[in-house]
Amino acid sequence: MLVMIAEDDGLHRSFARTIVERLWQGAVEVIEATNGDEAIDLGIRLAPSHVVLDLQLPRATGIEVARALWSRRADIQILFWSNFADESYVRGVARIVPPGSVYGYVLKSTSEEGMRSALRGVFSEGHCIIDREVRGIQSRVQDRLEGLTDGEYEGLIDIALGLTDKAIAARRGLSTRGAQARLKHLYEKLGVAPDGTGTDKAGSAFNSRTRAIYLALARGMINIDALRREQEKLDKWLAAGPSAGQRWPQ
Repeated sequence: MLVMIAEDDGLHRSFARTIVERLWQGAVEVIEATNGDEAIDLGIRLAPSHVVLDLQLPRATGIEVARALWSRRADIQILFWSNFADESYVRGVARIVPPGSVYGYVLKSTSEEGMRSALRGVFSEGHCIIDREVRGIQSRVQDRLEGLTDGEYEGLIDIALGLTDKAIAARRGLSTRGAQARLKHLYEKLGVAPDGTGTDKAGSAFNSRTRAIYLALARGMINIDALRREQEKLDKWLAAGPSAGQRWPQ
């Protein structure tokens, strides 16, 4: 049984390795990666069947690592391990899990026994083991009344990156009115009043865009890792230039 532990913090890496080696004493080989690029390289070259994967790795995030590994082998069993239960990570994981794949998502605040149970459940018993707090976020994301749709989440990302209504429309293939409607729904979900309406608790004291970004950050809907990845996508879109018959938004 070959297990890869991808974790940049030495103490956490040693903690995970110790538990893995004790659980499968004499029947496991452990390899370690300290950043995302190394994890992808080792994963492709050595093909571990089981992976303990930090979501906040340098160079390439845990989500990028998992995507690269699962694109080659959907049967790899991955236990995501994170300090955070941010919605951006929960959404990111949900988007890349292949149908039928076995995975887990536990927080680093879990007890040693909790970590052992998660490892046994995912790696030996073939169960998906999801932390209770993470499950709550998954339920919220899937709730159409409370959670953001993919379109609303894209709108949140776009305003966080500083795009205008016209730029959002151009990037997402919408009319300007369609982009504005998407943002309106986003504001409603977050409880933010449109500029100047004074219908929320704060009245018209806040700009809707900056207020929405603040609330999203405070609730863990977006984080710096998500914004960094989205900025890279935006840079590629800008570098590609406008499609035929289109102009950059003015």
